[in-house]
Amino acid sequence: MIEAEVHYSLHNFLRSHSSPSWSHHLTMARLVARALRVGRSALMQVGAASGYQGRYRLSYLAPALMWTQPVVLVAEEKVQQRIKEIEIPRLQDWLGANKAIRTGDIFPDDNFQGLFITSPSSWLSGQLDETRSPFPPNIPTIIDGADDLEDWVRKQLTLNIYPQNWDELMLDCPWQKEAIRTFRVQIAKSIFQRPVNPYECYLISPDEREILVSLYKSLESHCLPPIWRKFGQDLQAPNQLLYARVVRSIGLFSIHSSPVQIAQSLAPIWSKQPVVLVASAIEQEATAPIFRQSIGLEDVTTLKFSDDRQTNLIQLYLPNRLPLPNTPEYQSALIDKLHSLLSLSTTNLGLTVILVGDVPLKAQVGTILAAEFGSRVQVEKTCLDDNGILVSGWEFWQQHQEILPAPQLVVVSTLPLPSLENPLVAGRVDYYRKSHLDWFRLYLLPKALTELTRAVAPVRDRQGIVALLDSRVLHRSYGVQVLTALSPCARVNYLDSSLFTNFKDS
Repeated sequence: MIEAEVHYSLHNFLRSHSSPSWSHHLTMARLVARALRVGRSALMQVGAASGYQGRYRLSYLAPALMWTQPVVLVAEEKVQQRIKEIEIPRLQDWLGANKAIRTGDIFPDDNFQGLFITSPSSWLSGQLDETRSPFPPNIPTIIDGADDLEDWVRKQLTLNIYPQNWDELMLDCPWQKEAIRTFRVQIAKSIFQRPVNPYECYLISPDEREILVSLYKSLESHCLPPIWRKFGQDLQAPNQLLYARVVRSIGLFSIHSSPVQIAQSLAPIWSKQPVVLVASAIEQEATAPIFRQSIGLEDVTTLKFSDDRQTNLIQLYLPNRLPLPNTPEYQSALIDKLHSLLSLSTTNLGLTVILVGDVPLKAQVGTILAAEFGSRVQVEKTCLDDNGILVSGWEFWQQHQEILPAPQLVVVSTLPLPSLENPLVAGRVDYYRKSHLDWFRLYLLPKALTELTRAVAPVRDRQGIVALLDSRVLHRSYGVQVLTALSPCARVNYLDSSLFTNFKDS
């Protein structure tokens, strides 16, 4: 059977290569091979550190190359580049595999028996569009980076109305040109009268929705451009989140329609072909019930690997007495604690990352620390000194952590629970409430835990320190889940210079 062949070949390959390996290669490779052979979908969590390092990829590439039938691999461009230039060539040389490798947006043809590599957007556009069929059914598909699957799908399903789309509508319906311009001015006036917020985003209000509905009704008897016809349908759909983004400096706005729940759209895809979803750490339970429910994936084999305690252990500093983040005393306590941490860590060269989700507080922290530590402190910049201090939001750090050196210290000011001040978060929470669903357990907490585990993953490369300065971990029932998500870790509640010694080389 292919499981035995893959096990034997990969075992010999790993023994012959001295590069850092991953202890679960053979187990995962056998399970991927089994999924290919029996056509049963699987969901595998490889661990936050392993996901960040990408060392697990040999585990699915070996069976994909040894399988005698075609396989589709869905991966982002940066992952594609690495596996095409490094992983696949050395595996093919060792295995003696002559399997054809191609990349593109459309599956080559019915006679292709090789490994076809494509991007998430290409694969999803083909799967979600019933009028197209660029990917034949029943071809096993491996999706690398499934942590981001929900974001990929929402981006794919989001309908965007930009300024040029209004111009196109007026060209398409010249007899209604003045009416369309009037509706556009009414919408713009209403949106720009809203108070400024740091997200430059606003949920469409009931009055604004009525303006848009009136526009659609006045034109629906005509042959509208496809994007406007689809937008008119979204206006009536209860599952759609309607919002506007603005660029106040130049007076432009765009309107967007995005689904709150994506399970209904994704569920039909899983029956078309067996899939192997590979993620870092999407959920604490191996069966990942919340994630599977959110993407409409039911019957599936699940497996979760833990990060290795010997090589991925972090020191977790969690002080006992800190004000709660929503109190007036918190900011000054946070600054004092940051001073203590940075003073102790100055003797060691290495990057320090301070994660602050609150936008105004992030700027304040950067300004206060720069006054003492000078140019070492940068707010969301990638040009840093060897012992630089990066003050960053969660999104910036996630986007750039792979190009920056592994930090010796990551300070988490508050848990990355999505803020209800963000209109898009508030809109999703409101949908959960109206549906009588537990919005905290099903949305906010899973999102925060995933964000947290991915943010601290680079620290595990150096067995560094994570300072968690959010006392809710100690006083809220969900604190246990936070600590579990951060394991393996050695927890301390005091500061000592010995914490900043014996880091692994980055």
